[in-house]
Amino acid sequence: MLGIIAVVLLVLWLLGFFAFHITASMIHILLVIAVVLVVLHFLRGRRI
Repeated sequence: MLGIIAVVLLVLWLLGFFAFHITASMIHILLVIAVVLVVLHFLRGRRI
């Protein structure tokens, strides 16, 4: 589930970066959230 959310956030970030360059701060916040979710996904996967 976290992986899907991270992928969606990354796609939104790329779309926003190329389509709406004005909202740069929100896009970078989405990128940071996506990276954190990917890291959490891999850390939880290793424990199980």
